[in-house]
Amino acid sequence: MFRMFLAVVLCILAMAATWSGTARFRVWAEKRQIVDMPNERSSHTRPTPRGGGLVIVSVTLLCGFLLAVVSLPGGSWITCVPYLGGSLLVAIVSWLDDVRTLPSWLRLGAHLLAACIAVAGLGYWKEVSLPLVGTVSLGGWGAVVTVFWIVGLTNAYNFMDGTDGIAGAQAVVASLGWAVLGWIGGIPMVGGLGLALAGSSLGFLIHNWPPARIFMGDVGSAFLGYTLAVFPVMYGFFDEAGSGIWAVALLLVWPFVFDTLFTFARRLRKGENVFAAHRSHLYQRMTTAHSGHARVALLYSGLALIGGLLAQVWSTRVARGAVTVTLALPLLCLGLWAAAVIGDRKRIEAGRSHGRVLGQN
Repeated sequence: MFRMFLAVVLCILAMAATWSGTARFRVWAEKRQIVDMPNERSSHTRPTPRGGGLVIVSVTLLCGFLLAVVSLPGGSWITCVPYLGGSLLVAIVSWLDDVRTLPSWLRLGAHLLAACIAVAGLGYWKEVSLPLVGTVSLGGWGAVVTVFWIVGLTNAYNFMDGTDGIAGAQAVVASLGWAVLGWIGGIPMVGGLGLALAGSSLGFLIHNWPPARIFMGDVGSAFLGYTLAVFPVMYGFFDEAGSGIWAVALLLVWPFVFDTLFTFARRLRKGENVFAAHRSHLYQRMTTAHSGHARVALLYSGLALIGGLLAQVWSTRVARGAVTVTLALPLLCLGLWAAAVIGDRKRIEAGRSHGRVLGQN
């Protein structure tokens, strides 16, 4: 009970510290000209300070270290050093990329190394539980799958941080989900770190909510993606029976994962350079169609919340829970795609109407 109380207090302190720290960072970034200038691919129209995610990183890691020392008995807090080391590596490289652009191979190499650090220190998925299929053994391939998951989500989260509030709001929902799972599962490190991340993300979101006064930058988005990817690995380290936790991890961030995979496949099918910058993500298409930053951020957060509820259904390990997840997730994906298509049509119709007005004038 004391540990839970301490975690809640740290969550509130993390929110307050991040809110205050981001305000000060914003002033500093403007003086140092660490700003994001608008271009043809931007969703903003004025120079905006970036790199505010550095505050999220600092507050979360500090709280995570304190929670590890307090919640884990004896010197076993040392088991969380792989996460702290890997996330710090991702944050440092991403911050350097925010300040001075780094080559993509260097960023990807750092993500791969950070994933290997987590797997080496916390282990990997040796088996996974699939809906309507059962438990599938991965053997040694589990290490490859786990590394791919961590690197993939780290980059997916980075790709999805392209409109005001969307990355911060998703982080609040997903990390609160891990906080609940951690405390229910008797893993205070996961529960406490989830609350700390939720608090710091919420504190930053106050400044990043549309219209954003500061962007988190790669340092924030990559760190959030890495942390949310490592949560299920950390959970499995403390609870070896958690073979189905990967599905929970996916459901908590499914809108980001689906948007990234769908957009990648769509661009690949069209023969486009999938590594070149673009504005064809589903969320970008909806934002461009005048849905607005706030509406899109709320939509993705709501869908992530539904994913969290499905995760709860899945975790009950009841047969109908697996059926529910198997049926509901494809329908949610279809709905998200349909929303983007409707947005495209609205944008086209608006362009035609605007053209007719110009012709009349």
